[in-house]
Amino acid sequence: MMNYIQPVADLHTHTLYSMHAYSTIGENAAAAARQGLLAIAMTDHAPAIPEPSHRWHFTHMNLLPPHIAGVRVFRGIEANVLDFDGRLDIDDGMIRNLDIVIASMHGGGIMKEGTKEEITAAWMAVANDARVDVIGHPGTPMFTFDYETVVRECARQGKIIEINENSFNAREGSLENCTRIAYYCKKYGVRVMLSSDAHFHEYVGKFDRSILMLKELAFPIDLVINANRQNLETYLKEKNLAL
Repeated sequence: MMNYIQPVADLHTHTLYSMHAYSTIGENAAAAARQGLLAIAMTDHAPAIPEPSHRWHFTHMNLLPPHIAGVRVFRGIEANVLDFDGRLDIDDGMIRNLDIVIASMHGGGIMKEGTKEEITAAWMAVANDARVDVIGHPGTPMFTFDYETVVRECARQGKIIEINENSFNAREGSLENCTRIAYYCKKYGVRVMLSSDAHFHEYVGKFDRSILMLKELAFPIDLVINANRQNLETYLKEKNLAL
């Protein structure tokens, strides 16, 4: 497994600003440095999550230095899908200074459960939202959908699909769904992003089960945007970003 994928970035992490996370930006960056990562993204929750998610946090992220502890720090947000029309709790002002926008579905009254067709419609709308870079933890069992249809649309729209390590702990039943989604990503050539979704700094850069799942699928390394430096730099160049 060590010779298969050795990720160089963790582009979905949370800080104290997400009330249910427990580390600072500096602690996350230092943990990334200890893991030998080149880059990390701070992607706290957008305001629909009931915590101190004030839009000013995101509009002022340009105050962060580009490197902390020798690690490139990207500014991001995890937006919430709010309804079956795919509306998100972000606006252009919030994301103007950000580098990465992840869109995810969360329970707790933020996104209501729906039929397979309704959740599919929501993800199809998100896949067509030009503001969104990454489809976040789509294997969540609460929100099942037509995986092939949505992955095929992500291929058309150039969206990245996340393989979320934290889901295998926090969202029981995610492994089977994530495996199916990854299968369709391989079939349609959709790029994926390995992420820790760390809510504590010691989990930054940990992707073991995600890597094992992809290895068992013989998933192409060139479809994993953070599998190595070359892949990461190719993706960043598309977004006019650099390490």
